[in-house]
Amino acid sequence: MNIAIRPAEFEDIEALIALLDQLFSIEDDFVFDEVKQRKGLELMLTSGSGRCILVAEHQASVVGMVTVQTLVSTAEGGFVGLLEDLVVRHDCRRQGIGQKLLAAIEAWAERQGLTRLQLLADRNNQPALNFYDNVGWSKTSLIGLRRSLS
Repeated sequence: MNIAIRPAEFEDIEALIALLDQLFSIEDDFVFDEVKQRKGLELMLTSGSGRCILVAEHQASVVGMVTVQTLVSTAEGGFVGLLEDLVVRHDCRRQGIGQKLLAAIEAWAERQGLTRLQLLADRNNQPALNFYDNVGWSKTSLIGLRRSLS
């Protein structure tokens, strides 16, 4: 499969929303809400540096995406990246697209001077956990916690 990795554009938002719908359908902690996902994507695309959305494209169709946002880490004494979304369209999985997206976002992060990338994965999504293990990501001893604010 011939895949091109490129920065996302506003014209990609509908395809990105569809990908997020697929992603959130397998996660216990998030519920798909098209209005919220559209707003989040628009903020990512308009907020300037420190954020990146890359898409995987095949025959002029977006088949995957990855997003990273920059944070300051006191542990690292510098900038790190939070990888929030990595998803490949169901019918295009197991063809190396996720690996290409990760490699591209890691290269972007290195160019930005980030010292670490981190992510949260659903503990019940064994295929995703296996994927991250196979591409060299390691589990931490940390537990993800959250509190929603109104």
